[in-house]
Amino acid sequence: MKFINIGYGNMISSERIVTIVSPESAPIKRMIQEARDDGRAIDATYGRKTRAVIVMDSGHIILSSLITETLAARLNDSGGSENE
Repeated sequence: MKFINIGYGNMISSERIVTIVSPESAPIKRMIQEARDDGRAIDATYGRKTRAVIVMDSGHIILSSLITETLAARLNDSGGSENE
């Protein structure tokens, strides 16, 4: 299983990521609010501004304070090595 650091020592399984999007658009903001209401939102920002929204295959939404490009680079870098 491969893990990706999403900031502040938080790790998630890279194999379960569906998409990484910016939180700026209205549909994404609605998706975040619905996930919060349903208990599917995981806030990993440590009180900082949300800059990326990670959608998992389980339907959970993870909020990160790292920008989408940083997360994408980390995801691509983790593709060749196993971190168990």
